[in-house]
Amino acid sequence: MKSKNSIAYFGLSILACLAYIWIGYGIDRESFFLLFGLYSFCFFIGLLLSKQSENISWQLLFFIGLIFRLSLFWSVPNLSDDYARFLWDGELLGLGSNPYEMPPKEWMAQNQELISSYLEKLFQLMNSKGYFSIYPPSNQLIFWFAGLVSDSQIIYPIIILRLVLVSAEMGVFFLLRKLLLTLKLSSSRIGWYWLNPLAILEISGNLHFEGLVLASILGALFFISRSNVFGTSASLFAGVGIKLVPLILLPSLFFDKNFRKKPTFWLGGLLIFFLAFSPLIIDQSYVNLWESIRLYQGKFEFNGSVYYLLREVGFWIQGYNTIATLTKILSLTTFVLIIWFSVKNSKRDTSGIIRLWVSIYLIYLFLQPVVHPWYLLPVLGLSVLINSRTAILWSWTIIFSYQAYGNIDFYENPLFLWIEYVPVFLLVFWEFRQNKLNYPFQVSQNEN
Repeated sequence: MKSKNSIAYFGLSILACLAYIWIGYGIDRESFFLLFGLYSFCFFIGLLLSKQSENISWQLLFFIGLIFRLSLFWSVPNLSDDYARFLWDGELLGLGSNPYEMPPKEWMAQNQELISSYLEKLFQLMNSKGYFSIYPPSNQLIFWFAGLVSDSQIIYPIIILRLVLVSAEMGVFFLLRKLLLTLKLSSSRIGWYWLNPLAILEISGNLHFEGLVLASILGALFFISRSNVFGTSASLFAGVGIKLVPLILLPSLFFDKNFRKKPTFWLGGLLIFFLAFSPLIIDQSYVNLWESIRLYQGKFEFNGSVYYLLREVGFWIQGYNTIATLTKILSLTTFVLIIWFSVKNSKRDTSGIIRLWVSIYLIYLFLQPVVHPWYLLPVLGLSVLINSRTAILWSWTIIFSYQAYGNIDFYENPLFLWIEYVPVFLLVFWEFRQNKLNYPFQVSQNEN
């Protein structure tokens, strides 16, 4: 019987791998219904294998997930064009230019003698030609490293980025496994992330850096479980150096006297923060980086939930899009809620911290005007360590956001937004009521 099960698991893994290859090499993001079918197939195969992982060794589970990721090894990202900006910034650094100094359009106009066919191709592929780079210096270092092998071929730096990100994903796997053992939780949970198509396609496929962010957050949790205050802050700020978003987790530690009153907490954080962001002093690069962040927060909108509902209210009252005002209100609301949750849950064990971090991430994402699928990956990884299923459900329904790319002007059909968000909001409401997520009126209980 066990032999038959092994053959069935092997067959399902082969089929899922073929689906990943089809997605990575055979379709584009405009083919929504085909993408939805293949993605859903991979999602439910991953859930099935995770559910049966008690009968599969962790080594085999690791191997299956790694093969899924490596099946995309030679692919050029087809669900996101962000990689073009990554490679552009890396190429500029290789040429001795500052990627924060001017937008690509302006750089092309002023540096005609440096333009190559490779740069021209990246410029045509980019979606942010008129904006300063929004990626912190730690990212830029990785972009520069990948650019060392460009040789006018776009695939080679893509492979370097993919190797870096898959290596980080391997770190995520082993950190999750270690934390599950520490928390005395079932190791079968690891498949919820490791075999999830959102993680596989958005990191290995589309080259997004949320995997590195998740690795740093899990590293911070590992150090918390070891009562290592210096390592906790250093690891968390290493994630901030990749993406600024993990700063939302800082209040949860600041309002815990076990961290706030330890000099090593401040030493670790400030040291890594200085190493990560000191290059922005050059040519006042921080000014242009901040300009890009400000424009991003006040101009763009995609796959929002609460924001879209409030935007409609704004249209009804004012008669126009109130994004400039609304984003400021939502940012302030996010900040207040994060502080409130952190203060009300300041006394907790490692499991309580994880629940709080999942709650904070969900608050942040629900109130954002832009929620790209890969933004969900850190909270998806954290959810493996608690009883929350909201992020796992959302990691499937978020594929509906891709329907916009098949429409003129990326029109987002409200029907698909309702399909995506209604199940997620119903589940998160139930989990808050069941105290599976941190409830702001009481201190969380230990994980069962």
